[in-house]
This record gives sequence, structure tokens and C-alpha cells, in this order.
Amino acid sequence: MKKTSPAPVVFLFSLLLALLPAFASAQATTPSKLVLQNSQRILTTLEQRRPEFQKNRAALEKFVASEFDATFDRDYAARQVLGRHARGASAEDVKVFADALADSLMRRYGSSLLDFNTKLQVRIKSETALPRGLGVKVSSELLRQGGEPIPVDYLMRKSGNTWKVFDVMVEGVSFVQTFRRQFDNELTQKSIRQVAAELASGKVTADAGR
Repeated sequence: MKKTSPAPVVFLFSLLLALLPAFASAQATTPSKLVLQNSQRILTTLEQRRPEFQKNRAALEKFVASEFDATFDRDYAARQVLGRHARGASAEDVKVFADALADSLMRRYGSSLLDFNTKLQVRIKSETALPRGLGVKVSSELLRQGGEPIPVDYLMRKSGNTWKVFDVMVEGVSFVQTFRRQFDNELTQKSIRQVAAELASGKVTADAGR
């Protein structure tokens, strides 16, 4: 069986680590502290529930889906992925694409999370403002034994009273830019709904390793 490259798994894992507690107020603490707190929570949960998740894939999918639904800004991220193709697109079309993209990622890489080393430490390096008031970038590192630190940056924006993640950069590679390049040609030839349907059916897949 072909083994999954570690880079896509780190990418999906980092998305999970980025997701903030659903009831955290934007005024309660800084984005950096929220990322650190949630990183520790996710690592602990994956380690404690690993035997359960190994036996019950549905439980793993439910756990990941609940984290994504809580605070990842799917629709805003999807608009960034769609880029020029999002101009004039309806909110409904963007949502369909966003859901299909997230589901495709989970189907392809979700089970690989069970093989991921949860004996990691997360170090926050800095928090800087994004240009034009778009939000903040939280720069961090995943520290692992016997290996170089893995740099992970989270781009976050305030939605209401909650900070939400809309892009993750692993070793300088952006979630948004990766999938924008991957789907640009498809979206030039087909509608957003058509591409979303192909993602949902598995005819095309989201490849985080590109």
C-alpha cells in the first residue's frame, strides 16, 4: 500500500490544531494563546481517543467535522481558494464548494491522523498584523524528537466575537494557494457547482501534497 506523504497529513493536522474553542471570545485572550490552548487540547484528545478512533472511523470523522464546523471559516477560505472564479458567485455556490473541499480532504487524509505522532510540542513564535487590516498571522512550530521543527503559520480573521482561521501555511506552503492552483483550470472550464459535485463524488480529489 502506498504510504501518505507526511506533508499533507501535517497540513490537515495543522488545520485541526488551528481550530479555536467554539465559545472563546475574541476579547478573552490573544489569537496566539487560543492557538496554543487548542493545540494542546487536540493533541491530548487524539492521544486519549486513538484506540476508539482506530476501531470506529465514524467517531473520528465526527470529531474532525465538529472541530471544523466550530470555528474554521470554511466559506471565507473557499472564496480565497476560488479566487477570480468567486466574483459574482452566490453564497450558496461558495458554501457547496467549501463543504465539498473539506469533505474531500477528510476522506483522503483523515485516517492518516491516527498514525500522526501526538507526542509533539507547539511553540508560538510571533503574532503579527496582516496588511489592510485583514487579520493576524500566528507563527508557530511543531517540535518533534529527532527531527527539525515544522513551521506552521495560521492566518486568522475576526468574525463577530470569535477569531477564525482561513488559511494555514505549513513550511511556507499555503492551503489557499495550493488549492487555488489545483482547481483553477477546472473552474475555468466548469461551474463552481460542477467542480463541487466532482469533489463530492470523488471524481476529483483535493490534493494537499501539490
